Amino acid sequence: MSDDDDFMQDSEQEDYDFEYEDEDDEQTGDVDIENKYYNAKQIKADSPEEAILEFLGVREKEPEKGDWGFKGLKQAIKLEFKLKRYHDAVKHYRELLSYVKSAVTRNYSEKSINNMLDFIEKTAEDDSAYQAIEQFYSLTLESFQSTNNERLWLKTLIKLARLYFTKKAYRELVGMLRELHTACQKEDGTDDPSKGTLSLEVYALEIQMYAETRNNKRLKALYERALRVKSAVPHPKIMGIIRECGGKMHMSEENWKEARSDFFESFRNYDEAGSLQRIQALKYLVLTTMLMGSDINPFDSQETKPYKNHPDIAAMTNLVDAYQRDDIHAYEKILQSNKDLLADPFIAENIDEVTRNMRTKAVLKLVAPYTRFTVSFISKQLKISLHEVQDILGFLIADRKLDAKINQRDGTVEVDDQGDLSRVHALQNWSKAISSLWTTVLTDGEGFRSDEGPGLLGAGQGVFVTPPGGKAFNGASSKVMKDGKGKGFSGKQPGGGLR
Repeated sequence: MSDDDDFMQDSEQEDYDFEYEDEDDEQTGDVDIENKYYNAKQIKADSPEEAILEFLGVREKEPEKGDWGFKGLKQAIKLEFKLKRYHDAVKHYRELLSYVKSAVTRNYSEKSINNMLDFIEKTAEDDSAYQAIEQFYSLTLESFQSTNNERLWLKTLIKLARLYFTKKAYRELVGMLRELHTACQKEDGTDDPSKGTLSLEVYALEIQMYAETRNNKRLKALYERALRVKSAVPHPKIMGIIRECGGKMHMSEENWKEARSDFFESFRNYDEAGSLQRIQALKYLVLTTMLMGSDINPFDSQETKPYKNHPDIAAMTNLVDAYQRDDIHAYEKILQSNKDLLADPFIAENIDEVTRNMRTKAVLKLVAPYTRFTVSFISKQLKISLHEVQDILGFLIADRKLDAKINQRDGTVEVDDQGDLSRVHALQNWSKAISSLWTTVLTDGEGFRSDEGPGLLGAGQGVFVTPPGGKAFNGASSKVMKDGKGKGFSGKQPGGGLR
């Protein structure tokens, strides 16, 4: 079994129901021993207690340790673990490991032990089970370290580290991760390229730990380091985990664009691995799209389109549709009728920001035609509490998106109508601009020259304009001229001095 096949197998794809006995068809050993083994398999579903005794009896019939005794112990241990007889399971597992050194081949024992550990990991339901699993892992590490089977030793070490993560035993996990990092390095302390895949598995687990403990500083450094690993062909589920944690990290920084990119890559990798976690990653992708305020439908891409009508994603599909249509009532109705959406702590933590954005836009849209309204009117129309309406209005006023004043005593809001004043200011600015243009053209224009000299008309020699009423006005000296005569004027009637 390769590293990729072994890593984090999905419960929906794996069926640990004792059918992993590829070598059970081998016709070796005494016929009585073989018959006893198969008879026990036939009764294990209806009489598991009796089957355990029969399986344990198989090894007693062998003159020395061999394949049939190994198989009988495997089946007995699985049944004991399933029946929560953890003490007996650990005891017989210790005996099973004694067969590894000589009774069975290395490849067969490695595969069997891996399947055994995967089975108990998926079957565990309570603290007692996890304690038994920890004993299983410790016994395995001790056994395979003494046989120099580094491959299985490292796999088991990762399984034990995952168990510590599940139990939130972070102190033990940190020590285990340190040991794993050392195992993935050369003697000089540099990364071993031949163990690149294993390194990424360790990175994925450590990144999960930092994401869980909200240590974004360490998470970001490790995330970037993991993306730089080029000496491995990682299992897509590993990359799905790394990208998902990266997306959560970017979300905490409100870097919506990078978060959206990471969640999309996470979904794509989970989908390639056939993992059900793809649905969770897709929900996060939709959530990020709404936080971005993007008009792009996340289900328009080729990868996500097949899941648009998936029953587990239908609520998020409808939610993003209502969000992009600014339909606050449809949005609120979807949230109320799909409480299971908030069962995910990450969605529950971030959906409030989306809801607040929706309500803020709805308030602005609702009050646009009014210059005076009550807080209770907004509360009734949008079906939200008075306190939240006041919070939203306070935010809009502070952010200068709404020019209004709240009267806390009677619960009214008065909007300052700046429409007429704005038009007056615009007309004043327009008038000043025309006046400036008029002055520039008539006093500084090169096209206006005197009959008596080649130069530009200066002060006292300016342009005379005859406004209504017949009086001449000198634009430069502001003197009113009589009888059409004066300094700098040719004696001609107004209009005649311009050429």
